[in-house]
Amino acid sequence: MSNAIFKVTKPGLLTTIQDCGRVGYQQYGIVVSGAMDSFSMNIANFLVGNPRNEAVIEVTVMGPKLAIMKDVIIAICGGNLSPKVNGEKAPMWKSLEVKEGDTLEFGQPLEGARSYISVAGGFDLPFVMESKSTYLKAGIGGLEGRALEKGDVLYGAREENGKSGRALHRDKVPTYSNEMEIRVVLGPHHRAFSDEAVHTFLSSTYEVTPQSDRMGFRLKGPTLEHTTSADIISEAIPLGGIQVPANGQPIILMADRQTTGGYTRIATVISGDIPYLAQAMPGCKIHFREVSVEESQDIYENNDRLIRTLEKVSSLR
Repeated sequence: MSNAIFKVTKPGLLTTIQDCGRVGYQQYGIVVSGAMDSFSMNIANFLVGNPRNEAVIEVTVMGPKLAIMKDVIIAICGGNLSPKVNGEKAPMWKSLEVKEGDTLEFGQPLEGARSYISVAGGFDLPFVMESKSTYLKAGIGGLEGRALEKGDVLYGAREENGKSGRALHRDKVPTYSNEMEIRVVLGPHHRAFSDEAVHTFLSSTYEVTPQSDRMGFRLKGPTLEHTTSADIISEAIPLGGIQVPANGQPIILMADRQTTGGYTRIATVISGDIPYLAQAMPGCKIHFREVSVEESQDIYENNDRLIRTLEKVSSLR
């Protein structure tokens, strides 16, 4: 019996396989990749009874059209890109059963930029350095290291019944806006900027430009002037690091960021706000707010506690 789950009839704008990424390989120059919005990915997996690191489909802005090839439990989380099953509105943040012969497709983006589709049992795809995540520039991971294309077939890794009707409590469902406040910890190179530049950074509005992708979000706004050079000796790049090259326009480094970089970083986005930032569309307005390292750690611990609780609940069948 075939374990084929989806056949791609339309690929969408950028539809890839992602999980938590290639953790532990940056020292060898290997990019982490992984889901841009890890919270949505985790919840999508929990709702169908998968572990958090199971691979999912990451849908970007304009979603794919998928033919369902067998009965399976799925969940769709993240940005609301108008998912539909057989032309009818499909629920989000809730597991549901789709049947052989059904069609899953997406319409107009209503809120956010990325959705995540999980399937009970996960996808049968090879691990590359302990991850199924697609890194397009190197052509590794996912399905042949590329975005999904028309005619592709995705297979299930394990036969799992899952359970339909599981939902994230609506109080925990995030909302996404075209204007957002993003919390940052200043540094490590904020002293390479004048006090006026730091004040400008924290008090101004920046816009996500169309030249943004999984590697980084290029912003447009008031110029940030360096007191010395924009260049530094290359060093490791964290997720959410905000580089400022010589043109004074910030770049927020995201999932497919390079492993090292030689531009000053004025601040770093806290991990708790990365999932929100990942949902920003071009044109989204961003305001930065400084928080302390201690406050950032408290936010991380609270978020991690929620994820661990949901993970435990999802394992109870």
